[in-house]
Amino acid sequence: MYCVKCGVELKDCEHVCPLCQTPVFHPDIKQEDVPRPYPEFKRVTRKSVRSAVMLIVTVCFILVGLMVTMIDFNISGGITWSGYVVGALVITYVSFALPEWFRHPNPVIFMPIAFATIILYLLYIDLMVQGGWFLSLAFPIAGIAGIIVTTVVTLLRYVRRGHLFIIGGALIAIGGYISLIEMFISITFESISFVGWSGFPLAAFFILGMMLIVIGICKPLKLALSKIFFV
Repeated sequence: MYCVKCGVELKDCEHVCPLCQTPVFHPDIKQEDVPRPYPEFKRVTRKSVRSAVMLIVTVCFILVGLMVTMIDFNISGGITWSGYVVGALVITYVSFALPEWFRHPNPVIFMPIAFATIILYLLYIDLMVQGGWFLSLAFPIAGIAGIIVTTVVTLLRYVRRGHLFIIGGALIAIGGYISLIEMFISITFESISFVGWSGFPLAAFFILGMMLIVIGICKPLKLALSKIFFV
């Protein structure tokens, strides 16, 4: 007999087509329970493919880190520059590869993890170079950036309406964040002025953010712009 879907020739003992997995039925032929002439077909799922790919990627990251560390140890007799490379590899893996292990990665969870990894990497650099700038510069800058990004991502993910307000508020927060960066630089390096060049991006981001908020408040303006820009 033959498969009704793909036409492949089947043995009398086949219950499922080995090629297209179509159930076999023939009213005139009694199917016996004997060993099948073809091996059982096992469908490869996306989950198994993703796991295999991510396992290969993880092994590659580990091998690169080990190779760099061994080269540094053989040349310098210790861990010197390889620590920076390994730290960069860890940040790259945590930020881009680690979420791919999951079918539906939640950025609200992985975003703080990525920023925490960056903060630890900056702490390592500060300790290695004995700079003394981690607490006054690197930690607040990276920490505030992590808070802003995580807050915006969380709101965009779980709040279905008012995205113009969220993006407008994010732009205003970015302007204020740039001013904080200048302030932290001034504190760390004992500069005189707290607010200088950062006033220009602060004003620009504030204007852009307020424009989006006004558009979100004024429904006729929002509708007119959506018709003009086809959004």
